Amino acid sequence: MINKHFVLLNKADNVFVCCRQLFSGESIKLEEVDVEMTVDITVGHKIARKAISKGTKIIKYGVSIGSAVEDIAFGEHIHMHNMKSDYIASHTRQNRAGE
Repeated sequence: MINKHFVLLNKADNVFVCCRQLFSGESIKLEEVDVEMTVDITVGHKIARKAISKGTKIIKYGVSIGSAVEDIAFGEHIHMHNMKSDYIASHTRQNRAGE
């Protein structure tokens, strides 16, 4: 845990994971830098551990979970609005039973 709001799951990660909700406008210290939240961050959501350039892999649990679709600033919320998942969305999976 890096503070009471965020945890670093793996040293290779370029994201912190929220473990205690923060609201837009709240300020916290991340790696000795004061960062103001620009949106509400709910438990389980990610923020950038460092600036992430468009096209860079998002690393969580030490593995890639997606790619940045735009530049992401240090401390910025990371979710489907600024990253593309490496996984197939569950609603696009097809049942192959009987094939």
